[in-house]
Amino acid sequence: MKYRKLWTGAAATAVALSLAACSPSESAPDADGDAGGDVEAGTVRMWVMEGSLTDESQELLVEEFAAENPGSELKIEVQQWDGIVSKLQTALASKNESPDLVEIGNTQTTTFTSVGAFADITDLKESLGGEDLIPSFVEASSVDGAIYAYPFYAGARGVFYRVDLFEEAGIDVPETIEEFHDAVIDLQAANPEDVEDFSGMYLAAVDPHGVESYLFSRGFEYAAEEGGEWVGKTSSPESLQALTDLQELFTDGTTYALDSQAGQKSFERYFNEGTTGVLIGTGNIGTKIDEELWDEDKVGVFAIPSEEPGVPGKTFAGGSNIALAANSQNPELATKALEVIFAEEFQRQLADEGWVPGNTSFGDDVSGPFGDIAADIISNSKLTPNSPEWGVEFAGAQLNELFTRIAKGEDVEAVATAFDDEINASLNK
Repeated sequence: MKYRKLWTGAAATAVALSLAACSPSESAPDADGDAGGDVEAGTVRMWVMEGSLTDESQELLVEEFAAENPGSELKIEVQQWDGIVSKLQTALASKNESPDLVEIGNTQTTTFTSVGAFADITDLKESLGGEDLIPSFVEASSVDGAIYAYPFYAGARGVFYRVDLFEEAGIDVPETIEEFHDAVIDLQAANPEDVEDFSGMYLAAVDPHGVESYLFSRGFEYAAEEGGEWVGKTSSPESLQALTDLQELFTDGTTYALDSQAGQKSFERYFNEGTTGVLIGTGNIGTKIDEELWDEDKVGVFAIPSEEPGVPGKTFAGGSNIALAANSQNPELATKALEVIFAEEFQRQLADEGWVPGNTSFGDDVSGPFGDIAADIISNSKLTPNSPEWGVEFAGAQLNELFTRIAKGEDVEAVATAFDDEINASLNK
């Protein structure tokens, strides 16, 4: 297999990994773990992010790994999200400091993959779950046909709605994305309990993933690869229509279009206070909704619909991948740890904790309000462009500005065309 060169430009400057000894085109051991002989005992260091795994799930992994690999140890090291990119930049470049397995956010995966941080583990796909692995996450972990990480877990985004308010307003649960758009506007106009400044739904420009979940379901695209280059698609006819519909929602379907970031972080309080009837959020938001509302059967959930009744829309899926570091000191043992992670017991443990596990065949076990629909939501999910430059060039601030301009009523085509110019300039450096 050929070696891929490190990319150049802004992202290379921001994540300058010097992986002299390894290339991502080096493959991991075979899925059976032999790697040409018996695997020596040792320690596998696994970095996971704060809030990802409970103490119970960490203990399960450690015990299962030890049971299946006598004399060896899985050491889990919890990392903070703040500053993780720079910490990974330093650690993954070092033969001595690099962890063996790394949890990586799905929007950061391509950035590190493209500079040689992770090993090629394409050959493990079938043994770890095959086609049942979350498709959009596998895509985000693939470069030039090779796979460098696998889906760890995902948080399904769906809709929480006030059942009683829908009934009082005479609104049925929407089955298509067009009906969803109209239902939100109709609910705000009806304001069935005559609440001051009532909002049909919570939708804010500073919540890009919530906005994207609506836009992606309407066929919106940021960019696509054409002839080896990225081409902005924000101003394509389909994307323009989606943005126009979004602007209508900002105007007539929400009173929170220009909410602050501080307000967005606790947006469930608006639902609890009765000032909005619809939220787009991940399943864990259900635990923040007042228990009294649940007890009185005033809360319902459904998947954001697509244009086809009964088929979930392409929402943005938050979550992480798990990768084998190219500078791992124990790649054979790390492969054994991956087998434990993707084994049925741990996958079901993730589901029990409310995550959609990387292997969606265990998605029916997901607990919480989205339990019955989470696997379908994630299987139909969508991510931002699979470009190493995206995570560097288009952080939250740029997307917030794009959606804020739409929310303020600026000309949609002009805003979209300008954003496409940014995409074309930034993603093709």
